Amino acid sequence: MKQKIKISGSKVHDVGYRVFLLKHAMNLAIPGLSTYNWEENVQQEVIALVEGDEARITAFQQTVERKKPEMADVSKVTFEEYGGDVGRTSEVAMLCSFVQLDKAIPLLLDIRNDMKEMKGDMKEMKGDMKEMKGDMKEMKGDIKAVRKTTDATLEEITGLREDIQPGYAMTFRKMQSDIIAIKDQLGMH
Repeated sequence: MKQKIKISGSKVHDVGYRVFLLKHAMNLAIPGLSTYNWEENVQQEVIALVEGDEARITAFQQTVERKKPEMADVSKVTFEEYGGDVGRTSEVAMLCSFVQLDKAIPLLLDIRNDMKEMKGDMKEMKGDMKEMKGDMKEMKGDIKAVRKTTDATLEEITGLREDIQPGYAMTFRKMQSDIIAIKDQLGMH
């Protein structure tokens, strides 16, 4: 038995539909499968030509009617008898592998280039971090020096206060007695 299955919709290309069909055909051991993308009246289509015994083809049709790739947007699925040649499922498997590799290789090359760039960025960041570490050591030394200077200055001021206080007390008492004497002379008691 041979069938032509046409899957139409706004998004049936570049969503893994042919790989999806291949997987289900292989699960059902369908010996003949050919798939290709097509466009008809500004509508995307995936065409699947299948060949096998009636039970397997019927099971395949039911799967295609009930399931679809996650990102696919299907508006219509049609089935019709087909009289032409149908390739072997194994040939589609090889083609799908090559198609997927063709899509993957540029992505893998981009990833490799991005990783090289990231590696360079990381080296640069590592250098910046070493520089920052050196700056932090320098700042730590400056802070220690400021602390030492601050401690020494505080000790000096404390010493000066202690030196000044006894003299200050005597000066203050002398000033008080002088003020009292002046007030006495002026009669301001």
